[in-house]
Parts: sequence; structure tokens; C-alpha cells
Amino acid sequence: MWECPDFYPVSKGGAPRAGLETSVPPGPRVKHVLKNSLDLRRYDYYTVGTYHPRAERYVPDDPAGDEHRLRYDYGNFYASKTFYDPAKRRRILWGWANESDSAADDVAKGWAGIQAIPRTVWLDPSGKQLLQWPIEEVEALREKSVTLKNRLIKAGHHVEVTGIQTAQADVEVSFEVSPAALAGAETLDPALAYDAEKLCGVKRADVRGGVGPFGLWVLASANRKERTAVFFRVFKPAAGSDKPVVLMCTDPTKSSLNPNLYRPTFAGFVDTDISNGKISLRSLIDRSVVESFGAGGKTCILSRVYPSLAIGKDARLYVFNNGRAHVKVSRLTAWEMKKPVMNGA
Repeated sequence: MWECPDFYPVSKGGAPRAGLETSVPPGPRVKHVLKNSLDLRRYDYYTVGTYHPRAERYVPDDPAGDEHRLRYDYGNFYASKTFYDPAKRRRILWGWANESDSAADDVAKGWAGIQAIPRTVWLDPSGKQLLQWPIEEVEALREKSVTLKNRLIKAGHHVEVTGIQTAQADVEVSFEVSPAALAGAETLDPALAYDAEKLCGVKRADVRGGVGPFGLWVLASANRKERTAVFFRVFKPAAGSDKPVVLMCTDPTKSSLNPNLYRPTFAGFVDTDISNGKISLRSLIDRSVVESFGAGGKTCILSRVYPSLAIGKDARLYVFNNGRAHVKVSRLTAWEMKKPVMNGA
């Protein structure tokens, strides 16, 4: 069953991050997006295509796109809708994330489910997919920050990011892998080449690879018995391609010592060329929510986690590398986040 359908124009080759008012007519610089939420799967799928107003017909550029790879978010994100913001000429995406703890916990809290951080959404220059990024207003919540520069994370090592509280944080990090190291990437199993989620379930954060897994441990305890991993893993190019395959994954299987939680791995492939060895990650951390944006918003994953040790001041943040190749953090900046003003208070 379809839920929460959405249909709107996006600018092709326009100003970066620019949105279009919903009634903008089709034209050579306009594409359209058709999105639907599938109740059975609980994911939001979309296609990019062309709208023909006279025939009242929409034709996707890739008819298999919504089933193959294109989702707004590859994690716990559903029932989304967009609207056009005329003041800042942008399109904003809202989505819903349900709980992953027990029904009894929901009853005890008296509520269940949250809205994700609003995102600006626009068309990638390739025209093949959308890009998403937290709305700029989120940055007004940033307070104290720490920065790491040119830090080498050796194979099998990790580095703690200290100096701020990280139970509520905004983290931006740029990674570099040498071109020579990319030659040591794993071969991708053809049986998993189109199933990122299953691939992540097999190649979790604790499974050592050639290039990766490397990324962040967020909401981690001091002894690291609790930690949620957000990471990349690189595979050799698929047959007929010269571009390495990049997997982005959130692995919450060690996020809590509570054994009664739903802790699925979430993953999506990142349509980026890492041949130059560079890739970026941004993660918004808010107590029980981790929203991550890979390669400038090409792949997004929201996950709900419920640590029992890594709470408040006891939450830690690490950069880790569980691959055989060294990885450099060219720059990492992490900010503490203050509470927003709500309803004027």
C-alpha cells in the first residue's frame, strides 16, 4: 500500500540547493520527483523523471529506480513529505522515525515516534538522484567545538574525540585513503551487489576488511562495550566499471547492553567516485537518534539506539578504522549542541 505520496519539481543545473515552487511548469531545466512510502517495507522510495502536463503523465528516467536503490533514507525514516520554503527558496523534507525499543518502554514513556531533523533536498548535478542536508538552522544550535586535522588512523586503531560532550553533537569529518591502498579493497560478492542492507549485515563494523570499515563510533561507553558504528567500506569496482563500490552502513548491534532491543543494521551504496581517496561524513547525534549523511548527502541513514551506559556525560565519540589500510582524517570538527527554543521557551 502507498502512503504519503509526494510529487514536486526540482531544478536541473540551477543554483546549488535551490528549490522550486510546486506549481513551476515543466521545462528543460526542470525534473520531477515522485515519492511513495510503502507500508509493508516501511521505506520511502522515489524516482526522478519528467512530467508531461498535457498527457498528465509522469515518466521516470529509470523505471526500476524506486525498487533498485533510490530511497530518501536507508534507515529508520518513513512517511515523509516536502514543502517549498519561499523565504529561502528551498525545498524542505520532513520524515518520521519510529521507536526500536520495546512496546513496554513506549507505554512507560507515554509516547512513541519522533520527527527527524528537517532536511533541504535538491537534485544532484548528475540528475540521477537527490541530495539531502540538515537545514542550515541546525547550525545555530552548535556551541563548543573540537577539531582534529591530518590525523592518521592506523589499521585496527581508533582515536577518541575529547573536549566536548557528545550525547548531543554535530560531527563533520573528511577521510582520505591513498590510491595505493584502494588497490587492496575487497572483492564484492555479486550475490550482494544490489542488497546493501544484507551486505552490511554480513560485513558489520567488527568484520575486518581491506579498505574499511572506517568511520565513527558514536554514543559509545568508556569501555566501548556500547557503541554505534557509522562507517564506510570500499570494494573493488564491479565488472565493467572502473569506480570502486562504496558501502555506507550504520551498525547498532553493539549500541546497548539491553538485550531486548530491535537493532537492525542499515545500509546504502554511495554513488560517488572515491578513486581520489576522499569521502566525507556528517552525523547528528541526539541521545537516541543518529542521523548520518555520506558524501555530501548522497546517502542518508537514520537509526534509533538506546544505550544503557553511554548516556549524557558518559557518552563518548571515537574515530575508528577496522580495515587493513591506514586512513587519514584530513579534518574532523565536532560541536556540542544546545537545546532549541521551542514554543518561545
